[in-house]
Amino acid sequence: MKYDIVDMVGNTPIIELRNIREKSGLSSDVKIFAKAEFLNPSGSVKDRAARAMILHGIETKELTKDKIILDSTSGNTGIAYAMFGAALGYKVRLFMPSNASMERKKVIRAYGAEIVETSPLEGSDGAYNAALKEAQSNPGLYYFPNQYDNFENSKAHYNTTGEELYNQCKPTHFVCGTGTSGTFMGVSKKLKDIDSSIQITLMQPDSPFHGLEGMKHMAATINPKIFDGSIADSRFEVRTEDAYKMAHRLAAEEGLFVGISSGANVYAALEISKKISASSTGGKSIRIATILCDSGYRYLSEPLWRDIK
Repeated sequence: MKYDIVDMVGNTPIIELRNIREKSGLSSDVKIFAKAEFLNPSGSVKDRAARAMILHGIETKELTKDKIILDSTSGNTGIAYAMFGAALGYKVRLFMPSNASMERKKVIRAYGAEIVETSPLEGSDGAYNAALKEAQSNPGLYYFPNQYDNFENSKAHYNTTGEELYNQCKPTHFVCGTGTSGTFMGVSKKLKDIDSSIQITLMQPDSPFHGLEGMKHMAATINPKIFDGSIADSRFEVRTEDAYKMAHRLAAEEGLFVGISSGANVYAALEISKKISASSTGGKSIRIATILCDSGYRYLSEPLWRDIK
């Protein structure tokens, strides 16, 4: 039995979205599965990458007890860093846009981590540039995992999330959005290595100015070094309003209280399912898998839930 919170990451369940499929009039030959990453100990998929990067830093001796863990974040990776820092005895300093949700900031501070707020107009790119400048100015003071460029991020998902997901539902299709792109890249590479016929769809916001917190519109932002869009067989853009509506549906129809990016992922998976269902499946079973990234509790003060009646 595992008692250390560091060892409690992963092995999250897969959930078949039967109610949404049936209410959308989809053929029974098409099934939608969502991996419940919000059940990781800090509440998001980012636990996997943060854990991997911290443990790699300890193993290589780049992270020592006299150094501060420093990185930029839109919230979820920061929460994971803060949780692991508290558990393992490391100080954590995080750069994040000032318009990140109040809930995320409170959780980070509850774990004892420091937040340096950056311009909301510059988004995640502004936070990244500020963290990079600070790390370069004081290299002896910090351990800078740099989640956007650290291949331990995507490797964590290659070695764990992708393997788990395949064993759980044997997907024929995988749909996922990108922030750092660690989840998308790691899971996609693992699935393609197992079965190259699995179709990969990259989900993205439909414009640079969007409300899908944590997601990147790759054409209009700094691309992480770990990102390689060529692995995607197709791309699908999602409007913020559609992601909100799907998050509401997931709560009301499936009992899954999840965040904005989860709504966007499932909306894309459903729309792709409709296209497949409308055409002949040739008697083949279609299994579309995606990721439920985090909990809806992190957005209670945001428009996603604030105006719900």
